[in-house]
Amino acid sequence: MTTDSRPPVTVIGLGAMGKALAEAFLDNGHPTTVWNRTAARSEELAARGATAAATVAEAIAASPLVVICVLDHASVRNVLDAALGGTDVLDTPDAPGSGTGVLAGRTLVNLTNGTPAQARETARWVSGHGAEYLDGGIMAVPPMIGTPGSLVLYSGSQESFRAHERTFEVLGGAMYLGAEPGRAALYDIALLSAMYGMFGGFFQAVALAGSEGVPATEFTPLVVSWLNAMATALPGMAEAIDSGDHSATGSNLRMQAVSFVNLLDTSRDQGVDAGLLEPMGALLDRGVAAGRGAGDVSGVVDLLRTGPAGDARTR
Repeated sequence: MTTDSRPPVTVIGLGAMGKALAEAFLDNGHPTTVWNRTAARSEELAARGATAAATVAEAIAASPLVVICVLDHASVRNVLDAALGGTDVLDTPDAPGSGTGVLAGRTLVNLTNGTPAQARETARWVSGHGAEYLDGGIMAVPPMIGTPGSLVLYSGSQESFRAHERTFEVLGGAMYLGAEPGRAALYDIALLSAMYGMFGGFFQAVALAGSEGVPATEFTPLVVSWLNAMATALPGMAEAIDSGDHSATGSNLRMQAVSFVNLLDTSRDQGVDAGLLEPMGALLDRGVAAGRGAGDVSGVVDLLRTGPAGDARTR
């Protein structure tokens, strides 16, 4: 594939996800520069046509678009520290945006999993050093990158997103969530919260079935069918949450709280740890105690909105 019209990209961090990102750019004809703290990880990509940079600064200098995907926020700090010669960059006051230095004029896209607060902190610092910033959340596992099932969320500089949107699309669907840099991280963490809740329910289900010798592979198709059926209720719950109208259309919260005790008792009777279920049972009980028993189970969302921000949302 010709690279004549494809803009160059730098990928910093070559773990499983970073490697998949770099491969997608290479496969789509983008001149790709890579850097990893363990240099040996660059070798396979270099054999496929990537340029292996010797330093972080060299990698950043190679491309106007720099994608960083490392382990965590501390690793982002360390990489930027190395690029700027050893200053603990994110602990220094925001620079005045002089437009000088290795980052000046570039767009930094941080696809490292992190919190909204961390995204906003990094955005302030990057902007102060004369660069544009986009934060991202990858809603895919490495083998999905570059396929129709992959989705990457972005927030931050709208101008930079629009300028590089076609490049981002080689990774999968590219969804822009607005200029607030922490928004993509918020969506990412919220979606992962839903995923881990599903995983927890699945683990509890197969542990319970397995307590009577039922193989997980035999029971799982029923779990998938049941969860797919229950997922159809989510849009209606969302409408209730947004409107504040939690009128029960089926089993009310009180009935569900009473029935939930059976889930806890059965787990204990079968010798299965009920620790994954107990917080949900406690939340249902709180809802009843708060006078929400006659309403729909969706009303418990208000109980999760604690603190000043949550109080503001429920007023």
